[in-house]
Amino acid sequence: MSARAFSGAAIFDGTRLCKGKVLVTGQGVCDLVPQGMPHKILNGGTILPGFVDLQVNGGGGVMFNDAPDVDTLRVMARAHATLGTAALLPTLITDTPATTRAAIDAVRAAIVQGVPGIAGLHLEGPHLAVARKGAHDAALIRPMDEDDLMLLCNAARDLPNLMVTLAPETVTTDQISALTQAGVLVSLGHSDCDFDTARRAMDAGARLVTHLFNAMSGLGHRTPGLVGAALSDPRVMCGLIADGVHVHCAAMQVALAARPEGMFLVTDAMAPAGTDQTGFTLGNRRVLRRDGRLTLEDGTLAGADLAFGQALAQVRSAGVSFETALAMATTRPAAVLRNPMGAGTLERALWMSQAGDMYWLDDTDDTSGLFIAR
Repeated sequence: MSARAFSGAAIFDGTRLCKGKVLVTGQGVCDLVPQGMPHKILNGGTILPGFVDLQVNGGGGVMFNDAPDVDTLRVMARAHATLGTAALLPTLITDTPATTRAAIDAVRAAIVQGVPGIAGLHLEGPHLAVARKGAHDAALIRPMDEDDLMLLCNAARDLPNLMVTLAPETVTTDQISALTQAGVLVSLGHSDCDFDTARRAMDAGARLVTHLFNAMSGLGHRTPGLVGAALSDPRVMCGLIADGVHVHCAAMQVALAARPEGMFLVTDAMAPAGTDQTGFTLGNRRVLRRDGRLTLEDGTLAGADLAFGQALAQVRSAGVSFETALAMATTRPAAVLRNPMGAGTLERALWMSQAGDMYWLDDTDDTSGLFIAR
């Protein structure tokens, strides 16, 4: 692909909006444009890093749990690329030890093969609280034993990034400390713990909270719970499903006021992402897609029907600046990763038009058109 230059749009460099030109090459995007080089003038809008999603359960019609292999990861990554995501953590929902091992092996192989977009693995469970299971299968939830601990520590040494969501009441602080020392990104979630238990987990090394407010002990004025611990501890970063369904706008405003630098966006996407599917199966249960929601037949939320374009609009409606919203979808989640692998930078850049449509800057051989991220 020949190098091409673009101008006429604002450029989000990861922290602020600026003006200028960008040069697209086969190695990515940079801001060093040779003097006098012809350039395509974009009609306003913003050039920004591709989105970074740390919680992706499925996409393109497939779920990672159903077939944890490299082919599934390729389908998921391709589907989310059409939605503007440059890097993601495929997420395995609570499952059997054998499926967990298969997921680790699949991501390891995908990294070796250089599957675009795969930045590591997120294991959401099985060490969760049954009382806060959400759509997770209660029969598969269990405490962490020494074999689990060894598996996770070894996986963290093999993978560029391993995130593990656990409930602190189901593990020991020594286990959290061992995971952290091995390089695991420990995230607290699906938990009914009290404030003190959450804070002890954070002291032991937990630095993330999974989908804040959802499936966790809430903020009470006498019992602050996991939400209270997350909003009062500056060491912790919190994922937020900003779809207007999982979290009320007022709750987002409270969280953003309490921790303006501590929130990042996730999609919690399931199989329908990037498709027109109206439903799918989660284990042996049917999940319905309607009115912007994914639910089990009993109404329990089962992931989200969300793309980052919608999430940006939701957090903007909660009062954050455009720059902050973009950071929440790009540089903040990238900064959480142990090895960002270029995520959150202009190595893979999007152009978001003034109408909100998104196009990759590096997927065409000429300057007459750009590849759309639907």
